[in-house]
Amino acid sequence: MTVTSWHRLAGTSVLLDGFHALKHAVRFGAEVPVAVAVDRQAALALADELAPDVRDALDALLTEVPEPVYASLVPRPHPTAVAALAVRPSRAARLEQLARTPRTAPVVVLDQPRNLGNAGAVIRLAAGFGATGVVTTGTLDPWHPTVVRGGAGLHFATAVERLGTDGLPPGPLFALDPEGDDIRGVQLPDDALLAFGSERSGLSPELRSRADHLLALPMRPQVSSYNLATSVAMALYHWSLGGGAAGR
Repeated sequence: MTVTSWHRLAGTSVLLDGFHALKHAVRFGAEVPVAVAVDRQAALALADELAPDVRDALDALLTEVPEPVYASLVPRPHPTAVAALAVRPSRAARLEQLARTPRTAPVVVLDQPRNLGNAGAVIRLAAGFGATGVVTTGTLDPWHPTVVRGGAGLHFATAVERLGTDGLPPGPLFALDPEGDDIRGVQLPDDALLAFGSERSGLSPELRSRADHLLALPMRPQVSSYNLATSVAMALYHWSLGGGAAGR
């Protein structure tokens, strides 16, 4: 029955790949119709150690399956041998959350990102800092299984959506650019949109032209760039120093 349900739901659900993705999804209110583990007791022992707040919920969710069955359900087995399917949150609800003002935390905008793992790492950072959400432009699907894996299931802790440049949420747009003003001299407001270009090509002309402010991160001369997730972390930390969510 569990495997039948998995195959029925897999095409429309979010793959939670590994114990930590399942833990975070449950912690932040995801609807999880099916979850499997090769060693159920080992997974619950992890919960006892790392996530006692969701241990009972995981106890009710997890079904033990043989290793070959588990491996057939996922594209790449996770070291914890745990996987689950979650209901993807309503797009309308996410758009409403992103558009709601006044905001108490910025929205991170990834302008035409290319790397799935980096996008996941940014979502994990944004959730940790209590950002309102993460918006991507371009072709990358921020709910791709590799992005969800990189985000450790924390898509359910913030609003994650793909939008066109002309459909970004309201708020002053602060775009990170080497030619901008030093970010250390600017206090970032809670309702800011913090935009980051790709590591290879930077900001797109469309987004750059829409920016209200261009800001630069401090960087040693002759160093070409930071990793995308590192840049986002630096900017969100700078915002938090002004009293943002991570510092409250």
